[in-house]
Amino acid sequence: MRRHVAPETRASDRRRSGASRAPYRTLSEYRNGDAAVSIAVDNPYTLFGEWLAEATANEPNDPNAMALSTVGEDGMPSCRMVLLKDFDEQGFVFYTNLGSQKARELAAHPKAALLFHWKSLQRQVRVQGTITPVSKEEADAYFASRARDSRIGAWASKQSQPMEGRWELEKRVAAFALKFGIGEIPRPEFWSGFRVAPQVIEFWKAGAFRLHDRVRLERQADGSWKGTPLFP
Repeated sequence: MRRHVAPETRASDRRRSGASRAPYRTLSEYRNGDAAVSIAVDNPYTLFGEWLAEATANEPNDPNAMALSTVGEDGMPSCRMVLLKDFDEQGFVFYTNLGSQKARELAAHPKAALLFHWKSLQRQVRVQGTITPVSKEEADAYFASRARDSRIGAWASKQSQPMEGRWELEKRVAAFALKFGIGEIPRPEFWSGFRVAPQVIEFWKAGAFRLHDRVRLERQADGSWKGTPLFP
């Protein structure tokens, strides 16, 4: 089942009174037998969804924020924060300008790593996988759901390209706002999304005295997942 990520809200809008940090769970709770990880082996997306839901209730800002790492043609890695906008068993989805550095690097080297870190929960999730573009229909649907000013901003920003000053961006925003007026704002052809199809997902939870819990899940040839506990 596809799970759309709700629009960002501040913690003050989300927290319930009396909310507290989630209790620490030992690695034994993730085990089934000697080494298999029963809570996540069959479908790690279920555990990810649970953790994301808890983060949404506890993180002060952007619980769907994730670090995205790519690599350039010269082998130099680069990393930046982006927002998760959708996830299901096909992977994790984010959107960007196709002229941006990240998009150019992904086109040349269609592999990426993601990192979610939720300080309020003392948890993180690492993802490594291959990249595929989302469909035009997916991109159109998500773009239409964005705030009007964000859609205008997508047209105005030549992401990752040099600009003379902030005034140049503001001038372009004003120009596109005038162009579209009160009419519909279509998705630019240079703006779309990518899906990270995970091959490896690692769940990490803080433990006392740095004796953390780590569970590494690797996708098998038949589509199943094999879980292995790791030393912290």
